[in-house]
Amino acid sequence: MQEFMRLLPISKCRSGMCLARPIFNEEGLVLLGTGVELTDHLIGRLRDHGISYLYISDARTDDLIVPELVSPETRQKAVAQVRNSFRRIMGETNRKTTPGMLAKEFKAVLSMIIDDLSSNKDAMIMLMDMNLTDHYLYHHSVNVCIYSCLLGMHAGYDRDTLTVLGLGALLHDIGKTKIPLELLNKKGPLTELEWETIKTHTEYGFQMLKDEPNIPLLAAHCALQHHERLDGSGYPRGLKGDEIHEFAQWIGLTDSYDAMTTHRVYRPTLLPHQALEVLYTGAGTLYNMRMVELFRDKVAAYPLGATVRISTGEIGVVVDINASSPVRPIIRVLENEHGEPLNDPYEVDLTKQLSIMIVEYNEMD
Repeated sequence: MQEFMRLLPISKCRSGMCLARPIFNEEGLVLLGTGVELTDHLIGRLRDHGISYLYISDARTDDLIVPELVSPETRQKAVAQVRNSFRRIMGETNRKTTPGMLAKEFKAVLSMIIDDLSSNKDAMIMLMDMNLTDHYLYHHSVNVCIYSCLLGMHAGYDRDTLTVLGLGALLHDIGKTKIPLELLNKKGPLTELEWETIKTHTEYGFQMLKDEPNIPLLAAHCALQHHERLDGSGYPRGLKGDEIHEFAQWIGLTDSYDAMTTHRVYRPTLLPHQALEVLYTGAGTLYNMRMVELFRDKVAAYPLGATVRISTGEIGVVVDINASSPVRPIIRVLENEHGEPLNDPYEVDLTKQLSIMIVEYNEMD
């Protein structure tokens, strides 16, 4: 499904506006559907849940279509599989895990993800799960898999290699099933002891996967190494440079990006250009520079629907992405430099108007 929308910070959402994308809980169930009219009460509830941005219907951008990297059906099945498997491991269901079950379940949904990406590999990475109100582990695992497989395709990996990378990405956080939920979801800062407990998820993940039938040992190493960093500052072993497997480096990069751009209970969501700046700050020390550059080229730094101010002082909405230069999108100008609505909005292609640049995300009323 594709929607018409504008992306607004929740601080600028007003009663009477209509949602252009639904709000989901961790189960993938819709809490507020597309077309729901916002009230002050609903806006307050969403803010209390930590939702930072909403996609809002806007007649001035009613031709704006936000593409998906994978189909909603594929995403829903993948999230459901991660959720069901992880909950079974946590003992929250009566089903028992039998040898080989994990590989069979995850390879099936991974094949769907790779098929979707193969037919849509020129699409840009957009914001994914800004509209989640609850624990994000399942969605995060799927996002990291989608990002990692897309980058693997552009790095030239064949299908068999992508399957190993994808399994490592889908299962990279499986060790968190051994960490108490109240610790994973804690809203305040972690104590030193709590942080040390969280860090053990990498070793738990390795132990859980290393002898699992039909799960490549390399996928287990992805679970172990995805928090290692080039300069040796990561964990659990303080590996450096090429000591960290290439797949774990990809997953470490995409894991960091998704964690920054996805709603979390304990910190605000970063927008893509802000997250990319953080990754670039660590390029060459924490992350592989070549990988960061490839990732940058596939991320829509200014996502479709984002409201921006350009250097002319005018305000507009991002309506198209230039794949050759994602940081210079096409802007539909809606207001003049005085904040007055234009009777005839017009578009500016920043790849052709090089003297004009985006100066800020504008919190437009």
